[in-house]
Amino acid sequence: MNDHQLLRYSRHILLPEIDVSGQEKLLKSHVLIIGAGGLGSPAALYLAASGIGKLTICDGDTVDLTNLQRQIAHPSSAIGQPKAQSAQHTLSGLNPEININVYPNHVKETDLERLVAVSDAVVDASDNFATRHSINKACVTHRKPLISGAAVRFEAQVSVFDLRQQHSPCYHCLYPLYGESEDMPCAVMGVFSPLVGIIGSIQAAETIKILLNIGKTLNGRLQLLDGLTMNWRTVNLKKDPSCEICQHQ
Repeated sequence: MNDHQLLRYSRHILLPEIDVSGQEKLLKSHVLIIGAGGLGSPAALYLAASGIGKLTICDGDTVDLTNLQRQIAHPSSAIGQPKAQSAQHTLSGLNPEININVYPNHVKETDLERLVAVSDAVVDASDNFATRHSINKACVTHRKPLISGAAVRFEAQVSVFDLRQQHSPCYHCLYPLYGESEDMPCAVMGVFSPLVGIIGSIQAAETIKILLNIGKTLNGRLQLLDGLTMNWRTVNLKKDPSCEICQHQ
């Protein structure tokens, strides 16, 4: 790191768990973020500010006026622009020293296989079960840690599926593909604006912990938040021995 970077990241470097070596590791890391909306915005902002050397952001939607209530990576001037490119512009202004790649399309399984394979960690900030299952499958295949979040109305959840570890559950263990889970889009159900900020920030924190191998992550734990009461509930997760996605990993 040069003197400018030592100063920029000095508050990280002061933490003995991170120090210079940890910050240098972050600068060499590559994080894939699927979704540049309510969850992806705060996750990407904190990861960029923290000095993740390379971010790849995938989102096939454009910025809409209704997004601005919670999707803080996008200013009013970005309405009508692709979300991935709007986020790139915002993040580049926040930290021009990192590399930000964008994929302004809805990712397909073949895309995910390629993108996940070259990343160090994957942040799932998508908004539908089909995409989440595709992300999970790619992460299982390539044994990449998956940091998953979701929020709707006043309810939210966040977890880590560290698929580098043999006994870690995967997203399919929690929500089987053919289960009773239903998508509840924000456009229909609504969402409390600060809630996505809370969960997205946690996703960023868990990502950094994973990259640096510090602390205890949410692997094997699902955190559920009631935004009306600010009560947290923890559900312990175990690998499903009959899971058709990760049972042979």
